[in-house]
Parts: sequence; structure tokens; C-alpha cells
Amino acid sequence: MTVPRITGVELAGHGALPLLVVGPSLGTSARALWSAAAKELGDAFHVIGWDLPGHADGPVRGAFSIAELAEGVLAFAGGAAEARGDEALRFAYAGDSVGGAVGLQLMLDAPDAVTAAVLLCTGAQIGDAAMWQERAATARASGTPALVTTSAQRWFAPGFLEREPAAGSALLHVLQGADAEGYAQVCEALTTFDVRDRLGEITVPVLAVAGAHDVATPPAKLEEIVAGVQDGELLLLPDVAHLAPVEAPAEVASAIRAVGQGIPGTEPGSPAQIADAADAYARGMDVRRAVLGDAHVDRATANADPLTRPFQELITRYAWGDVWGRDGLDRRSRSMITLALLAALGHEKELAMHVRAALRNGLTREEIAEVLLHTGVYAGVPVTNASLAVMQGVFADLDQET
Repeated sequence: MTVPRITGVELAGHGALPLLVVGPSLGTSARALWSAAAKELGDAFHVIGWDLPGHADGPVRGAFSIAELAEGVLAFAGGAAEARGDEALRFAYAGDSVGGAVGLQLMLDAPDAVTAAVLLCTGAQIGDAAMWQERAATARASGTPALVTTSAQRWFAPGFLEREPAAGSALLHVLQGADAEGYAQVCEALTTFDVRDRLGEITVPVLAVAGAHDVATPPAKLEEIVAGVQDGELLLLPDVAHLAPVEAPAEVASAIRAVGQGIPGTEPGSPAQIADAADAYARGMDVRRAVLGDAHVDRATANADPLTRPFQELITRYAWGDVWGRDGLDRRSRSMITLALLAALGHEKELAMHVRAALRNGLTREEIAEVLLHTGVYAGVPVTNASLAVMQGVFADLDQET
């Protein structure tokens, strides 16, 4: 056994910000898995990712254990901290699957270095020895391309590859190009990894993130971590399987950001606070997409920059998660109220957006016109005149689109 030499990549931010180290899942690379989430975090963290031996040009040497892999990652983080000019090695950590397993090992072996951890789609023990030995044998005999089809089925929640073909293709390309021996060595390291009886030693705050569709490390694995560590909380992402950072980058970034590191005047939040904020964000994003449509939400989040991104996160948590996500009114009713208020206040751009949203929420064109007519009685005839013109413009655009 030997300590592997770990290489990696700088993903976002700069050296004046707190250090965040992110780790990959088996068969992926830090860049392919973490770039989208890192983009959301570049104003708050200096994000660096490490790569597994044999993945993304990571060097392959002799066999290693997960503990030795963690030792290599710690040396990699130490080199980054030295280059930044840090006085001490202190970093937040986030890792998916085997990257999460390494996170657990780091908190056991170097608890003073890790300030907080977000562990995604992982476990204190993953799979069984026979499965990993078979996987290693397949990689050595047939190469990693032989693993692409089964990995695609296991990695992604239903519909992801259709929605995000480029992101899925990039990850599968990394797997296809991974060195067979490096891949096999990671499999063999996982055959003996089991820290379930040591979870109680972990005092670092832990947020465990589970994918509802994850068959490789189902939510029970993350619940086991939360129950075992001294300060843990669970976040369940409903539309995610095994690769949360690429399947739900905004939700994952929000969970990491909620730790509070790198935001002036704040202290790291507790795992419960992190989970509450991340849960509100995830709930809000689901409602926001259902009401406004994926295309609109994707444009809004893609156009956000470090100055506007906090507002996007705020309205997702507050307006869509805490208010639109409540059960007290159905979405038809909320759409009618929203149309009336936007019309009365003269917010024509928002009104156009919510005319489309009202149709998605089940209102007919006639009902939308009726709401705006009713609004004019209390807010004034010019209000209805202007808002009906907005409505007609939206309907004309929709007719042309179809």
C-alpha cells in the first residue's frame, strides 16, 4: 500500500476567499462533476477539486486504502493552502460518493483541518467487497468503456440526460477515458472501507445530502451518517440520483453556501440551519420551475453573477419556497392574487411572466381576463386597460410559438 499523489484543478474563486476542497465520485473528475456548482460559489469560496488516481490525468501508482487516499488529499490541500499563503491548513470540504468517503476519513484523521463538511450520495461503508472486486476485474479485463452503460443508469435520475445532455456526456466521457488500473484500485480501496463504528468520533459539523433516486448509496446510507456523527443533519434532494453536484448544482451550492464560510460578518451555520436553508431552497426551486418553467428559471440562474446571485437565492427560498410552497392556497389561487397585484402596481414585465405562469397553473385565458377585469374595479380602469394589453401580447406570442 502507498499514499497516492493527488492532483487537481482550481474551479472558482481566488486565494483571498476561504478554501473549499471538493471531491469526485468514482469514474468522474472534479471539473466535470463540480464546475456548475463551483460557478455558483466563486464569490464566497476559493474552490479547488481533486481527482482520483487514473482519472483526468491523475497519476497511477500502487494500491492504496481510503485512509491513504485521504492522506494524499490532505497533502494536496496542504499544497494549495501553502500556495495561498495560509498560516494554517483549514478548509471546508464537500465530496460525492467516494469523495464523501474520503471526507469522513479526513474528519477522523485530521479533524482540525476540516471546518465543516457536506457529504453527498455516499456512505460510511459503500457496497460490498464482492461487488467492488467484480467491478475492478471488469475494468482491468475490458476497460472503463465497458462500464459506461451501467454507470449512466446508476448515476442519473430519470430525465436528467434528456434535460442536460452536455453535462451527462461530459461525465460519461471522463469515465470512458479513465485509466482501467486507476479505476480498479479505487474499487479495491472501497472493498475494505468501513468507518461505521467510528462515526461517533466525528465532531466536525456534517450536512449529509441524499438523492431520492440513488440506488448506489440510498438515503438510508446518509441517514446512518447523520445518526452516527455528533453534529449532523440530512438533506434529501427529490430529483437526484448519485451525482448531486451536477444533477442539482444550484441546490448543492446553496447548501454549501449556507455553511456561512467566506461571507463577511457571519459564522458557519449549524448543520440544522444549513439543512433548513437548503431544504427551503430545494423546495422553492421545485415550485419555481413548476410555475415558471425550466427555460425561464435556467435563464435567470445562468445570467446571475456574484452581485445578483444572492437575490436569486433569496427569492427562490423566500418567495417560492416559503410562500408559494405553502399549502394554505392552491397555485391557481396564488396565480390570481399575483396577477391582480402585479397589474395594480404596474409591474408589466412581471405581469407578462405571470400570465404565462397562470396558464401553467391551470387558469384559462378567459379566467385570466376575468381577474384583470375585476382588478380594474378596485385599482382603476387604466390598470385593466394596460394589463389586458400585456395579456394580449403574451397570448399572441404563445399562439406564434405553437
